[in-house]
Amino acid sequence: MGHIWVKYAQSRNIYGDSFQNPDTEIDMIFFGVPVFSYKELQEATNNFDSTRKLGDGGFGIVYHGTLRDGREVAIKHLFEHNYKRVEQFMNEIEILSRLRHRNLVSLYGCTSRHAQELLLVYEYIPNGTVASHLHGELARVGLLTWPIRMQIAIDTATALSYLHSSNIIHRDVKTNNVLLDINFSAKVADFGLSRLFPNDVSHVSTAPQGSPGYLDPEYFQCYRLTDKSDVYSFGVVLMELISSMPAVDAARERDEVNLANFFMKRIQKGKLRELVDPSFGFESDQVLKRMVTSVAELAFRCVQGDNELRPSMDQVLEFLKKIQSGNYESENPEKGDHGGNVISSTSTEEVQPPPSVSRNSGQIEILMNNKLSSPRSFTDKWENESTTPNVSG
Repeated sequence: MGHIWVKYAQSRNIYGDSFQNPDTEIDMIFFGVPVFSYKELQEATNNFDSTRKLGDGGFGIVYHGTLRDGREVAIKHLFEHNYKRVEQFMNEIEILSRLRHRNLVSLYGCTSRHAQELLLVYEYIPNGTVASHLHGELARVGLLTWPIRMQIAIDTATALSYLHSSNIIHRDVKTNNVLLDINFSAKVADFGLSRLFPNDVSHVSTAPQGSPGYLDPEYFQCYRLTDKSDVYSFGVVLMELISSMPAVDAARERDEVNLANFFMKRIQKGKLRELVDPSFGFESDQVLKRMVTSVAELAFRCVQGDNELRPSMDQVLEFLKKIQSGNYESENPEKGDHGGNVISSTSTEEVQPPPSVSRNSGQIEILMNNKLSSPRSFTDKWENESTTPNVSG
């Protein structure tokens, strides 16, 4: 493979007169994409010192490094078996490097001393992953307040909506792939790896790529990858933001190891409060209670087994923004007199759900659809247990 890369480089005159020595210190550009020398990235990471390791995943290991120009970077060393055709790969790199968004980690470029040692160079985001702040080594009680978590959800949804509009499915949406900068703004990482390494549909035995706890069951069972697979995974991210619990926890009961199942079972029993991070003051703050409950409903809709029942990321983003602003009452012009507060205060332990929202109004019809798949909507549970009339009449 290394020979293929050098030959291709020669044909494109990537290395100029120095193509025979890929470690030559020379600025190289491939169709507008910076190509770093392997030697420079080796130096930047102190020969890929294990103490520089930031993490690893299905596609490779990430190291922290500092380039000669002083830029801090995250360098992903891709696993050998993922790398196939050089020209196709480099063309995809060009597409991904053009994706610029404040909520996406910037891809600076790549290098290839040999094809099996391909490296991707990203901007370095210093404040760790959302997962580490929720239930990992950076977790601190009260640090990620509900307003910060709402903004993280919106930032992440914004990035995914942008990717979907660019015909890119992330395929590995999880809190470990959402990074935080020093201002706690979220940036989605690994957004292009699903494009670089698409599933080989000719090999039925190839397992769907994704992470346990976040994997769309329809994709897992039927090998049909759509943008709604990202929506499912994002629903699990919303559950993590609400609960501070990990997506998978072997300490939970067998049928509750996956957070989505745990979440659904508690909701079916009308026990949403048991899922909410206790630092929020869920029971004492009625405004926060309304917001968290509405986000929980949205998460529920995102993880429906039938992907046609899930909203699009555009719809998810729109509704999250309405929740954040407090402007998330029904906008159905036929709603009559049941407007007002989305969730009414009650004397019972649980609160009322928001009214149905018409599809024609462009909003998400949250949990009031009779065709919702099992487990049934916790709206029904609330209606059965509450002593207060439903706000939707």
